Amino acid sequence: MRALTYDRFGGSIIVSDIAEPTPPPRGVVVAVEAAGLCRSDWHGWQGHDADIAAFPHVPGHEFAGRIAALGDGVTGFALGERVTAPFVQACGDCPTCAAGDGQVCPHQRQPGFSDPGCFAERVVVHAAETNLVRLPDAVGVREAAGLGCRVATAFRGVVHRGRVCPGEWLLVIGCGGVGLAAVAIGVAAGARVVAVDVADASRTRARELGAEITLSPAELACAPELTGGGAHVGVDALGSPEALAGSLASLRRRGRHVQIGLLPDATTPVPMGPVIARELDVLGSHGMAASAYAELLAWVADGRLDLGALVAPGEPLTLAEAAAALPRLGNAASRGVVLVDPRR
Repeated sequence: MRALTYDRFGGSIIVSDIAEPTPPPRGVVVAVEAAGLCRSDWHGWQGHDADIAAFPHVPGHEFAGRIAALGDGVTGFALGERVTAPFVQACGDCPTCAAGDGQVCPHQRQPGFSDPGCFAERVVVHAAETNLVRLPDAVGVREAAGLGCRVATAFRGVVHRGRVCPGEWLLVIGCGGVGLAAVAIGVAAGARVVAVDVADASRTRARELGAEITLSPAELACAPELTGGGAHVGVDALGSPEALAGSLASLRRRGRHVQIGLLPDATTPVPMGPVIARELDVLGSHGMAASAYAELLAWVADGRLDLGALVAPGEPLTLAEAAAALPRLGNAASRGVVLVDPRR
């Protein structure tokens, strides 16, 4: 089958012919019809993820498609069904999974990182009964391609971890794929959204999705005044020490900071002075378990959240076009979820 591969960190990304996968016990093979091109793929290509240990490597971790093969022991799913899956594939067997927290499963696997990814005609989903999400008729594969990472990650970060409420101020720093999804989800939740990004185009896109105020990073210091004392919830959707510090500085007393963006250094210091003095909550957020997708899909079904609005305009990229686009993700302004069609 055709797939994107690279044979070293930072090396050339090419379209290759590789062996088709076979379904593992309790797993399935999905024929990929749409995949999302995410900045995390760029981080992996740069060598920022220790889970990538074998080459050649196939990137890509957001996808939707149809079940092409069933492994031994899979029940409840059938060939041809339209599905997606979280980028964190939980084991389904451990106490963490039993508690419904598969997004932090200690035995997790991740396509595009620990396993071959979805910038290929087919991809494996392990522990299918734990990780597969059946798509309702109202959700197309193009819209669903961002569910595996960006949209679901933003939903859990804003709704479950940040606990944003109607009328509260939500500050989103970094309007890439996750950040724009957080803006749209915050608006759908009834929050008043402040969106921050260095790029004019990204701020414009945030306004189109319903952000009430948009700021450049240089203007972020104005956020407490503009929000009448500070945001109730701040989200670092970029992943930088400056964004983390800026969010904390922009929160009102007893506000909640949610760290979604991957920080380049695990030892990044957290300014604890304001955290203690203003009793701020600092919360991590890492994807979303498949068992929690029902609530998100209900928002889509009842019209509160338009997944189509989060998809970048234009036709999906071919694999060859994705090979050229992936290295540019480190500094490209976001248009929304950029799609790849691995069949092309």
